[in-house]
Amino acid sequence: MNMQRREALKAGGGLGLFGLLAAAGLITPSQARAEWNKSAFDAKTIEETLKALGATGAQSSTDIQITAPDIAENGAVVPVGVVSALAGVEVIALLIEKNPNPLAASFTLPAGTEASVQTRVKMGQTSDVIAVVKVGGKFIMTKKEIKVTLGGCGG
Repeated sequence: MNMQRREALKAGGGLGLFGLLAAAGLITPSQARAEWNKSAFDAKTIEETLKALGATGAQSSTDIQITAPDIAENGAVVPVGVVSALAGVEVIALLIEKNPNPLAASFTLPAGTEASVQTRVKMGQTSDVIAVVKVGGKFIMTKKEIKVTLGGCGG
């Protein structure tokens, strides 16, 4: 390995990709900082979470599908995916109804991005998983019950 490359990797190792881009002047520091909705992630109920997301009054839709196992053997790592057939999806959020903090993940999608996300979530017990999608300034949602046989949130 080239010694200059090694030194550059050591120097930039703690910055991360966005830090390196900001340091190089390719993006501004505000673009490098992740924007997140602290009140939504700190909410303790589904209603509080929906309110913090601005999604009160979200309607159910079959245009959103949740891909997840019907039974999760280990609640500590439950694979969950959300796919939407709708065009112009701006945000996809995953809520776990019976978790201490329902909002498990929130994804902001750039324009033109396929509305499909995959992640792994922790589930303390059998619960509904709710996918909330923002499209055209409106919120729609769907839900799926996942049975958990071994808890992942302190269970």
